[in-house]
Amino acid sequence: MDDMSQGLAPPETALRRPVRRWWRTAIPLAIALVLALIPPPPGLAQHAWYYFALFAGVVAALMTEPLPNAAVGLAGLSAAGLLSRWVLFDPIDQARQGFNIVSQTVNWMLSGFASTTVWLVASAFMFALGYQKTGLGRRVALLLVRALGRNTISLGYACAFSDAVMAPFTPSNTARGAGIIFPIVINLPPLYESYPNDPSARRIGGYLMWTSFAACCVTSTLFMTALAPNFLAIEFIRKIAHVDIGYGAWMRASLPFALPLLLALPLLSFVFYRPQVIRSAAASEWAVRELKAMGPVSRPELMLAVLVVGAILLWVLAGSWMDPTLATFVVLSLMLVTGVLTWEDMAKNHAAWSTLVMLASLVTMADGLARAGFIKWFASYVAAHIGGMPPGLMIMVLVAVYFLSHYMFASLTAHTTAMMPVMLGVGLAIPGMPAAQLAMGLAMTSGIMGVITPYATGAAPPYYNSGYIPSGDFWRLGAIFGLIFLVALLGIGLPLLPG
Repeated sequence: MDDMSQGLAPPETALRRPVRRWWRTAIPLAIALVLALIPPPPGLAQHAWYYFALFAGVVAALMTEPLPNAAVGLAGLSAAGLLSRWVLFDPIDQARQGFNIVSQTVNWMLSGFASTTVWLVASAFMFALGYQKTGLGRRVALLLVRALGRNTISLGYACAFSDAVMAPFTPSNTARGAGIIFPIVINLPPLYESYPNDPSARRIGGYLMWTSFAACCVTSTLFMTALAPNFLAIEFIRKIAHVDIGYGAWMRASLPFALPLLLALPLLSFVFYRPQVIRSAAASEWAVRELKAMGPVSRPELMLAVLVVGAILLWVLAGSWMDPTLATFVVLSLMLVTGVLTWEDMAKNHAAWSTLVMLASLVTMADGLARAGFIKWFASYVAAHIGGMPPGLMIMVLVAVYFLSHYMFASLTAHTTAMMPVMLGVGLAIPGMPAAQLAMGLAMTSGIMGVITPYATGAAPPYYNSGYIPSGDFWRLGAIFGLIFLVALLGIGLPLLPG
């Protein structure tokens, strides 16, 4: 442990460019073209089907990575813009209304860059940069290693429980997972000679990144106040299903399945993404020596700590009069004013700007599915194919469809807004459907479905772009843990809900 690196920079071998292979481009193009050539399903407009084909091709490209993900998102958005006359707008509406397609297309293409979540995610990278530059992140990481570093799983529990402690008081999982937890966790792997974009990433970095991210998704469902879309879902449920959900009712529904998931999460991550470092008997002693070598807390560290605490207080206490993104901008401005970071530091933060472009593009692309009419058709299609089932089975199907349809969304808020009223309407139109059980079952998916893709929730991109979890691994783990979370909800959570 004495020769552990003190920085976040990977060895020189990590900087080698990945080899581009023809199949990385061929597969997304083939998926898009094949879908586009297939006649649309009954009831779906041709332009909406074309848009879905384009969207499916972009998602496939995010998996195969023919280009960096930011470039994939930008290319997909550009393609949608160029083809908007045929994929985004109904030709009949174009002729009847005579609206300016060019103007509407450009406004739509830029809409993702106006998303507060997108900027909050990008700001999380700036927070992480502050932790790195001042040394505060390394100090906090060393303190964790000193206390729990002898065992990798115990470090995993420390990451998961850190999120759980903050969750009841932080209604933005992006602010919590990306802005608070990620900047600290990103400093842990280098202490074990585990570096981003390098084979050593699997030593311990990938395990810690995935555990921290997945824990954020679970706590977002466990606590009603841990995720803003939870409140949006509750409001839709109150207005449409006439079911009132308070904090106590939420906890009675979430505890039976979400708490066991949280407790098992570090072990599940260990099984499905096993780290190479299991134990390090000398880790704690090494951390003690490193902390002594760092000396007392420096002025920049103290200043950053004060600013971070201020950001947390604003996120927790000022939600009614200050958007979390505005609070983050205020703190970032103070970082610049106090010299914790310089503008040059921020301008050179490649990961932050790449993530901003990627997420803004994907948020807009996902919105296009609703704009083209695909989401409305999809919900109607599901409703037409579940008639005649027993109410209990229909609830399971509706919850599963609602959960899995999140593959088509890049925002939990957008998904809740677009799909919750539709799914409630579909379910409540079925005779004998228990409204309370359906409503709560749908509400319980809000946080856990964020685990399935790298763009499913604002907390995901920092972990995805950390360099510790390759794209293919992230999608694979998202599918595995998404299935585990869904099975836990359907098998444990739903049966215990009141009818």
